[in-house]
Amino acid sequence: MQIKFIKRLIFIFCAIIPTLVFTSTLKAQSNSKPNIVFILADDQAWYTIHALGNNEIETPNLDRLVRMGKSFTNAYNMGAWGGAVCVASRAMFISGRTIWHAKELDNKWHQGQAINQTWGKIMEEGGYATFMTGKWHVEVPAEKVFNVVTDIRPGMPEYKTPAKAALPGNVTNKNLNIPGYNRPLNVNDDTWSPYDTSFGGYWEGGVHWSVVFKNHSLEHIHAAAKQDKPFFLYLASNAPHDPRQSPKDYVDRYPLDKISMPKSFLPVNPYKDSIGNSAGLRDEALAPFPRTELAIKMHTREYYAAITFLDKQIGDILDALETTGKMNNTYIFFTADHGLAMGRHGFMGKQTLFEHSMKPPLIVIGPGIPKNTICNTPVYIQDIVATSIELAQVKKPAYVGFESFLSLAKGSSQKRFMMQFMAHI
Repeated sequence: MQIKFIKRLIFIFCAIIPTLVFTSTLKAQSNSKPNIVFILADDQAWYTIHALGNNEIETPNLDRLVRMGKSFTNAYNMGAWGGAVCVASRAMFISGRTIWHAKELDNKWHQGQAINQTWGKIMEEGGYATFMTGKWHVEVPAEKVFNVVTDIRPGMPEYKTPAKAALPGNVTNKNLNIPGYNRPLNVNDDTWSPYDTSFGGYWEGGVHWSVVFKNHSLEHIHAAAKQDKPFFLYLASNAPHDPRQSPKDYVDRYPLDKISMPKSFLPVNPYKDSIGNSAGLRDEALAPFPRTELAIKMHTREYYAAITFLDKQIGDILDALETTGKMNNTYIFFTADHGLAMGRHGFMGKQTLFEHSMKPPLIVIGPGIPKNTICNTPVYIQDIVATSIELAQVKKPAYVGFESFLSLAKGSSQKRFMMQFMAHI
């Protein structure tokens, strides 16, 4: 009887131990994977970071990121299929597909197809807990891409027309006959104020959207830090997309006489109509034609203020990540969906192939990334998708058309990356 009991114990022991070892191994593998945080600004051009050469703008927390990692100074959005360039850029991020294939998938998403072929699902299948907040502007529902989603924002905030506002008299496009566009017409033009909350926009709801974005990001960070799984955070701000609104003390940091004019400034670009950048294009209608020094400086002032206010929120996000105690196993990618002209070559928007419109900042920090370093090798911003897949130790799906730049980020092989890049042109 005693021998049978001992044999049974041995049998149970032999059955349980392999299971425990297997479970422990899986958990160890899961915990060894790094956390990945993706912070996406909207309309922020490459020339808007103090530490990377713009002495007129205040970006202490983006400067902090620059010091913590590597800055890619030639990172590009691949392009777009319409005036809303952010739609194509974000579709490429979420799908992992290049511009030639992302539109096709965008249409499939609209029909409820190919839902699982998304960045969030790839990371989830790799063992990640996934979180999203902020601007979406992609056809596939965010709730079907990420495990936890809060506060999905539209393409841009809506302007309001307060009763006290006097509208400009020469706006020809009926859809643009609202404050914030076609201004300032002169030094006395007071039809718009970036800190007047009655204009709605980023002030709609009572709390500035950049602060709401930060608050939800912090909620996700604290929730993610409690997970046994590694986490993937997709944090997408609407700023500094117009209406470029921020508190008065941020606007007051940028006196007009301290803002320089772009070297490529033109009152009117002679090719604006032939390339589809006429006065009827929404972005271009923000400032009067012909462009004036006053208008460009006023819009730049508000652009810089919005970026500095967003920078404050990013600082709070970085602080929260550091308090989790997981920063030594976390990669952070900061970029924007594209750049913005802001008076360069006579344009205001992003609908051209000039670098000011195609090129946003791209900063990467994490284990093995040399601090305070620069990489001038051209990359696509959507290469972040492939890079995160490599970090997640997941086999890259065949449909992902971008290449990991992890070797570049770690400073090991520029030649290898360029060979991969050229192979996909």
